[in-house]
Amino acid sequence: MCVLGMFLLLLLTSTTKAHESEHDSSVFDVTSAEYGAKPGSDITFALAKAWNDSCASPSASKVVVPSGTYKLRGASFRGPCKAPIELQVHGTLQAPEKDSELTTNETWVGFEHVDMITVSGSGTFDGQGALPWSRNNCSKSKNCAGSVNLRFSFVTNSTIQDVSSLNSKNFHIHVFRCINVTFQHVHITAPGDSKNTNGIHIGKSTGINITHTNIGTGDDCVSIGDGSNQITVTNVTCGPGHGISIESLGRYNNEESLAGIRVKNCTLTNTQNGVRIKTWPNSPLATTASDIHFEDIIMVNVGNPIVIDQLYCPYKKCDNLPPSKVKISNVSFKNIKGSSATALALKIVCSSGSRCENVELTDIDLTYNGAKGTLTSQCLNVKPTISGLISALACATSIVMPPPLI
Repeated sequence: MCVLGMFLLLLLTSTTKAHESEHDSSVFDVTSAEYGAKPGSDITFALAKAWNDSCASPSASKVVVPSGTYKLRGASFRGPCKAPIELQVHGTLQAPEKDSELTTNETWVGFEHVDMITVSGSGTFDGQGALPWSRNNCSKSKNCAGSVNLRFSFVTNSTIQDVSSLNSKNFHIHVFRCINVTFQHVHITAPGDSKNTNGIHIGKSTGINITHTNIGTGDDCVSIGDGSNQITVTNVTCGPGHGISIESLGRYNNEESLAGIRVKNCTLTNTQNGVRIKTWPNSPLATTASDIHFEDIIMVNVGNPIVIDQLYCPYKKCDNLPPSKVKISNVSFKNIKGSSATALALKIVCSSGSRCENVELTDIDLTYNGAKGTLTSQCLNVKPTISGLISALACATSIVMPPPLI
């Protein structure tokens, strides 16, 4: 009898635990009876309610989107929340094809003022961006229409991993005023001709880490804007796309200085550019960009593999403007190998008003087999430290221009 009693007690305990796990108060499944979401349907309200309940939970919790395809007109995941949250997406979330059908402007899925969130799962955020791509002419217009797939604003101590962003209408991932956020094993995909679809853009953020991530899109794979500090980009594959860039500094009035950028162990394939720093002429403010290091990079048929361009102006309206006031210093390009799709494989063109300082070019081995000239390089307003380069890459057209008249 004692043995039978113990067996029944164990069975009852096991059954109770299984029942409790099925109704775990820390898991908020959008397809549960509480929220009623179903594959093929619009889950905008169900997901919002699940988030609100999870955010109010006093203990760590999880919002789950199971396998399947769901319509989503928009999501605004706002904090602060009472405890850490994981948003676990296993299915595919589809945006409306038209931005006019979104619940908010310029953002499809947004995270704001949240601490310790994990976005995970094998799911996909499908922005369905073909319609705005066909209407945009970003090379001639400063404004490119389309919503951002995933926007992180004032997010801290968080991780985004294993999810995919597909065919965003505008930037895939936009990071602003965030601290200590890691993106790992993220997959970003859009056609090479999709306009303004930067993979991950970082602005005014600190301690952002992008690692073991695959990005193929129609603009920069990774773009790093002003006010960004201590940013690491490692083990990223890029292509198609425009490369990995320190992005368009010196354009706006409220810009902040940038420092501590490291790009390492990355491979770029068939991209328009490689690794680059670009600043606009006629800068409204005198800011700095310093301690920027590109190392152990493989280039495969990359146009313009190595670039510093302080005369950047894609709109062809910058003739005779004052030079850039962005001061670039302590920059290194080390162990960069592979093939260039253009004859000008290395271009370091600095501002005549604020020449680059402490630029290092080390162990750069690039080849060019095209029919438009021979492999060459260009340097302007800079005297780099050079070692381990063939003569064609050692600033073959090195020029130092006099400072402008005041």
